[in-house]
Amino acid sequence: MHALIVVAHPEPTSLSHSIAAQVAEGLSLSSHTFEIADLSAEAFDPRYSAADLAVHRTQATPPADVVAEQARIDRADTLVLVFPVYWWSMPGLLKGWIDRVFSNGWAFDFSPDTGSAKKLHHLKVHLIGIGGADEEMYTRHNYLTAMKTQIDHGIFDYCGARVVTSELLFDSEIRDTAPFLAKARDIGRDLFNAGGQGEANKAA
Repeated sequence: MHALIVVAHPEPTSLSHSIAAQVAEGLSLSSHTFEIADLSAEAFDPRYSAADLAVHRTQATPPADVVAEQARIDRADTLVLVFPVYWWSMPGLLKGWIDRVFSNGWAFDFSPDTGSAKKLHHLKVHLIGIGGADEEMYTRHNYLTAMKTQIDHGIFDYCGARVVTSELLFDSEIRDTAPFLAKARDIGRDLFNAGGQGEANKAA
């Protein structure tokens, strides 16, 4: 089976890239295939333009760069997003990728007359967020619940995709990163196992 791993970080030596590489390593160990979409290195344009708005209004077809990203997802059995937590959210680059790529007519169908219909029931999603604060801080402010509301439900459930793994790694700037990398490798190894396709989970 095939996974698309999307990483949004400008530094190739970042922990985000290292974690994405370890997810890929785990997939290789299980004889699965993968593609890594490095949005920064590929210079994906996250700006939601008038052309994108015309697509949403079903007045135009998606731009070529959006069609290419949609084809990447169509080739995949599962989608893995690896991202640092910026201001308690995902980076603008990744949010812009979602804004533009998960468009009306592809991720969902919407019109004022018929309402909304989900189109990505086949897609499974794994989220790996990398946080700088400690677990107590995120828990005290109910960030984990907010993350599920904003991303799991607000984005992917709206399109019919199912979030299987929702991980948030804590204290990334001061802790030894070896456990994070080992966890990422395990996620990749188990991505297409029964457990990896089971109910959504969240762990530190």
